Amino acid sequence: MAALHDISLPEDLFAAMKHAAEAEQRSVDDVLADAVRRYLDEHSWQELFAYGAERAKSLGLQDADVDRLIAESRANHRGQ
Repeated sequence: MAALHDISLPEDLFAAMKHAAEAEQRSVDDVLADAVRRYLDEHSWQELFAYGAERAKSLGLQDADVDRLIAESRANHRGQ
């Protein structure tokens, strides 16, 4: 595990995190690691959604097209 240096948090945020960690009988390090993992997961999802939106835009697709395209795809897979 890597040791981190020069990380600073507002006092109230650190106190709330410490309180939550104590309530769950976990270390502050564990709570912080979970928070970073969740942030990175969310960031990955946001990148994926942005890619999907850009791809749909480049193909000229609208939200209203989704149901029709799913139905067409399912029909094509059943017919194979």
